[in-house]
Amino acid sequence: MKLQDLDIIITAPPAPGWGGRYWILVKLTTDTGITGWGECYASTVGPIAMRAVTEDVFARHMQGENPEDIELMFRRAYSSGFTQRPDPTVIGAFSGLEIACWDILGKDRNRPVHALLGGRMNDRIRAYTYLYPLPHHDISAFWTSPEMAAESALDAVARGYTAVKFDPAGPYTIRGGHMPAMSDITQSVAFCKAIRDAVGDKADLLFGTHGQFNTAGAIRLGQALEPFSPLWFEEPTPPDAIDDMARVARGVRIPVATGERLCTKAEFAAVLRAGAAEILQPALGRAGGIWEMKKTAAIAEVFSAQMAPHLYAGPVEWAANIHLAASIPNILMAETIETPFHDALIKSSIRVENGFVTPPDAPGLGIDVDEDLARAHPFEGSDLHLNMQESPCNYAEGNAFVGGAPPIKG
Repeated sequence: MKLQDLDIIITAPPAPGWGGRYWILVKLTTDTGITGWGECYASTVGPIAMRAVTEDVFARHMQGENPEDIELMFRRAYSSGFTQRPDPTVIGAFSGLEIACWDILGKDRNRPVHALLGGRMNDRIRAYTYLYPLPHHDISAFWTSPEMAAESALDAVARGYTAVKFDPAGPYTIRGGHMPAMSDITQSVAFCKAIRDAVGDKADLLFGTHGQFNTAGAIRLGQALEPFSPLWFEEPTPPDAIDDMARVARGVRIPVATGERLCTKAEFAAVLRAGAAEILQPALGRAGGIWEMKKTAAIAEVFSAQMAPHLYAGPVEWAANIHLAASIPNILMAETIETPFHDALIKSSIRVENGFVTPPDAPGLGIDVDEDLARAHPFEGSDLHLNMQESPCNYAEGNAFVGGAPPIKG
């Protein structure tokens, strides 16, 4: 069995676009006619360029190879161009292709992917959700309203969720870490208080940030949140500032989580060695794929760290997350996004039920991709899946984080 053909579908979830502006789905076909699906997360170049990168990685390192030879293909991509270091663009392309290889292998052997990763360790995976506006909420006002956030949290708990994530602490900008405005700290405390008062001990609070603070600012903010006992303080400093993040971890009595922007076991291992985080949040469509993150989970085990796979993408990456989660002993929880488009794109083949996900037993990833639906929603823009703000933190009028992929201004 050899990898023969690659098809790439760049599909855009309908407004409001939870999960990003577009999802890069890859479809691999073998010379025996088996197809496998994967997904690349949050490319650092535009969709046209990322399509070309993915085609190059496939043609250069994978085409004609047996999909079993994942280790060989990874080492080729990781070493490409005399690098042998994490490259989020190349490894991001490889990650989606690697996930598709596992889908093929499972289908070829008539076994779910988790059965090929050491077997099923967990019969169900604890899910968490980001707090999104409810249908009656003003979407523009939601991101700065503790009351609406609390209402959304109660709705999530009513649906069975035992953990909710929110990030009211202001903008993430290209300028690197900044000192939060006092109003950002006040607003963050107000969100934590309103949500904690609403859900009590029925759900953990997951405080999200996006690496936007400098070390002192992150410590100030984290210490202000301690009375509400969040389960984690997510990516408090920029991802390349590992020693700074370790200082935050020592200075705040909230576990630090990080990993959405990290790539390969090399970067995750550096975080663990520095004592910078106790919870790792890999995005499997960027971090190197399923096998590379299975290795990372094993390294994390040694450091008594837990895994909480990240999701701000489509349901194909989510399926990969679930199979990894099913196969490892140190899974904490996995992020989910429930929208009609997410569900329809995989024809309801994996779902959240009362706050948990049951890993599928169907062959491969266990998903049935609606290819026609994906092609019917093409992304026709040139923007990135996610953007960072250029303007600095506003210390006078206040700040508002407006969700993961706000509409592009004309």
